[in-house]
Amino acid sequence: MTAARHPASVDVGGDTYLRDAKGNLVPLTTVKTSDLLMDEVVRSLLGRAAAKSAALTEFKTDAFDQVQALLGIMAQQHGTSMGGRKGNLTLTSYDGLMKVQVQVADQIEFGPELQVAKTLIDQCLTEWASGSAAELRAIVNRAFSVEKEGQINRSELFMLLRVEIADERWKRAMDAIRESMRVIGSREYIRFYQRDRRDGPWTQVILDLASA
Repeated sequence: MTAARHPASVDVGGDTYLRDAKGNLVPLTTVKTSDLLMDEVVRSLLGRAAAKSAALTEFKTDAFDQVQALLGIMAQQHGTSMGGRKGNLTLTSYDGLMKVQVQVADQIEFGPELQVAKTLIDQCLTEWASGSAAELRAIVNRAFSVEKEGQINRSELFMLLRVEIADERWKRAMDAIRESMRVIGSREYIRFYQRDRRDGPWTQVILDLASA
């Protein structure tokens, strides 16, 4: 690799430099060959990744637009009109070997009522027999633990809501959890599946690099 061809090279007083991770200018001639090769690989891969990401974003937008256009045509055929994007649906190919699923999931956040619920639940668990409440306490601990993303463990919290207990404090706690839920928006997902035969299992077409 020559100095003139390096995309991040800087010319100062007739000499060529590269800026290191601390922001210092380092003479290109003193940079190790292995570091230059690693730099080249990283820049090449990031360039390709950015292009793939842009193409995937464009594809996702186009896929949703095509689904909405199809729904619009179907609505016209039945003498009605479509509102905004909403609801879950599945589109299948005529031979039944391919399908597209569109899902809409609410984005939920929890208000301060959740802390009231936790206080009431703790009161219940403290008074109940330790042995009989052990499994329930485990669910409670998981439900109110903060995940890596800084979010409450929602799946465990919803599981807690399905537990039927006659204690009035428990019922008030469950009401507080429900009142704490606030829908702040929704997010659409589109997934693609295919199979080799009509009675065969569906295989998802993976578009997420982390899941590939």
